[in-house]
Order: sequence, then structure tokens, then C-alpha cells
Amino acid sequence: MSNLEDKLDKLHTVLNSMKSAVIGFSGGVDSSFLAAAAYKVLGERAIAVTACSETLPESEAEEAAAIAKHIGIQHVFMSISELDSPQFIANDVSRCYYCKRQRFSALADWALQSGYQWVLEGSNADDVSDFRPGMKAVDELKNVTSPLLTVGLSKEEIRKVAKEWGIPNYNKPSAACLSSRIAYGLPITAERLRQVEKAEKKVKEFFSQIASAN
Repeated sequence: MSNLEDKLDKLHTVLNSMKSAVIGFSGGVDSSFLAAAAYKVLGERAIAVTACSETLPESEAEEAAAIAKHIGIQHVFMSISELDSPQFIANDVSRCYYCKRQRFSALADWALQSGYQWVLEGSNADDVSDFRPGMKAVDELKNVTSPLLTVGLSKEEIRKVAKEWGIPNYNKPSAACLSSRIAYGLPITAERLRQVEKAEKKVKEFFSQIASAN
């Protein structure tokens, strides 16, 4: 048995032991793979939940819905606003911690009220080598866990298996939320987030036109 097969077997075992789970679903590669894996193991006892706020581009929300539909997993949107947090708005180097703490606390509350035992977060084994203050928030929360990290799956391995499973965004570039484009120390506002979203939409349209022309 290969090392990757061993990791996938361990992931199956971990997920199966959970009985039911909410997947924090951004629609990126990691959360899409995790949602697909959870659905394979838990079926209707798994649900993908996308936290919608001012920091999530509309296009990303639409893609998340499309990916969840492709996987077959039940999918819902949960409204939340990081702009309710003065600490998040202040935009210091711990911004991601405040964001993830708020999001996954809300997901954990939603899971408890909806009868799900666990909340799953999509960090992988490569993330421990990056500056990711949000991972501390996951460690602090009860019944919130990162199965891909637990079994040691790397980004490359996740992309490989996602491709084999036919997950259409298996090669999607990593992307952070809109607030990551705002320099530390500059307060985060809804207006600034919309400016970033509009600018990035124009850039994507421009490069799409160039690609079509070629």
C-alpha cells in the first residue's frame, strides 16, 4: 500500500468515527476535497456550509454552490459579518485569527443546533509551514478539527486525488479572502472590500479576454 493510500484509509477512518459533520466550505480545493471525502463516508450525515460575508466575493459564493452540487453534498449558506468585530476591523497581524475564530464559532453553534457532531476545517499538512494565525483558532474550539492535517495530506496529494475523483476545481490556485488585499493597519470597511472585489473582477475579465483572443 502506498503512503497516499494509507493516508486516504486513515482519512476514511477518521471521518467514519465522527458519525456526522459540517464542512466549512469555501469552494477552494481543500474544502472541496474534504467535502467530497466526507460525503463518500458519511452521505447525508455530512453537509457543506459556506459562511457568506463582505469578505467573500460573489463569484466565489457562486462557485462554491456549483462545486457542492457537483459533489452531491447538501449545501447551505450561513450569513456572518466579520465587520461586527472591532478586532477584525483593526486589521492587525492577527486578523485571520479573529476571522476564523468568529466563523468557526458560528459554524460550531450552527452544527450543535442542527444536530451535527463535528465541524471540519480544510487545512492541510503544508499549511503548518506558513504564517496562518487562523489555525490557532481551530485548536481553541471544541468539536472543530482539521482531518486533512491530521492524516498528513499535502496540497499536491489533495490535488492529485481530487483530479482522480473528478472534482472540477482540483487545480484551482489558492486564494485568500478580500480582506487579505488590505494592508495591515488600514481599517477594513465594507467599502474597501467592495473596491477590491470590483478591481479584481476587472482584472479577471481582462485576462479572460486575452486568453480568448489567443
